[in-house]
Amino acid sequence: MAATLNIFPTKKGAAVFAAYTVLCVNQGILVTLSQDKDGKYSYNTTTVVLLTEALKMVVSMFLYLKDSSFSNMLAEIKANWKVGVLYIVPAFLYCLYNNLQFVNLSSYDPTTYYVFLQFRVVVTGVVYELLFSRKLSRIQWLSLFVLTTGCIVKELGHKSKLDGNTTSSPGWSLFGVKPNMALLLMVVQTLCSCIAAVYNEYLLKGKFQPQKNSSGTTPLMIQNIFMYGNSVLCNMLFLALKGDFLHAVQPDSIRSILQLKVLVIMINSCTNGIVTSLFLKELNAILKTFANALEIIMTAFVTYLLFGTPLDVYAVIAIGLVLTALIAYNANPIQNQPVVETKKDENHV
Repeated sequence: MAATLNIFPTKKGAAVFAAYTVLCVNQGILVTLSQDKDGKYSYNTTTVVLLTEALKMVVSMFLYLKDSSFSNMLAEIKANWKVGVLYIVPAFLYCLYNNLQFVNLSSYDPTTYYVFLQFRVVVTGVVYELLFSRKLSRIQWLSLFVLTTGCIVKELGHKSKLDGNTTSSPGWSLFGVKPNMALLLMVVQTLCSCIAAVYNEYLLKGKFQPQKNSSGTTPLMIQNIFMYGNSVLCNMLFLALKGDFLHAVQPDSIRSILQLKVLVIMINSCTNGIVTSLFLKELNAILKTFANALEIIMTAFVTYLLFGTPLDVYAVIAIGLVLTALIAYNANPIQNQPVVETKKDENHV
């Protein structure tokens, strides 16, 4: 119990951890359920990503304005504009990540998809040490390597759903998705995830604060507005480079997402975005990798029940290694340092 309390210093942190894990599992399942029998999408995925990021920005504004005024929001944005510029980096990385999730879930079953993402664990540890100037202990590194080993073991039994099928959806012609490209795209998504997460935590915890004020950090929802505002711009640029922007916003593309299954994906993703910012502010990016690892266990059982995805020996061993890594990390977790905030910002959280 003591170790658990060290990981979750507050009940709020434990609740955020649980909510984040469930929402992530939901996203993979919902995206898979939205595919047709051939693993294709009947809607424009780039339109979904763009509008979801816009929805996150609007919801962040609403949560800020719930306890404050529009003029105060503009004043905060103006006072913290330098922080807003820094959010271009994680916004760009998350833009790639969100778009690649549709491609990679067409190439891999959900369990393998989440196992592959766990390669971000070791890279996250390295980036965390560099940005926060904080050395991880031997036990912490051991738990990260055990977690990574679980990923490798699971991949030994993996067979891509694209084997023998070189066809890709028209919307992704920029990537030229083929069986020999599936691994490369998964690596890119993994790197985007771990680097963006640590950098985002760095900003959320006020490690860069050019403005000296009594709040200590830029209000959480203002940071979310910066994050998702930049994300909308990055997605628009992404579409423009693909030559797909006009197609993504034309009436047919908009109508294609007006399906219950697609709207649920957007709502789940929006909620997960807000919860992720809470996670990184309350906890840390290292613990986030363990939350992501728990998705392996949850997704394995859910996909077995929903899709009949077999739980082979590789999956069972990988799950055992993930649990071992969690137990090892429990013995010596990173101590989360509280972030100084104003009363106004606490109301938003």
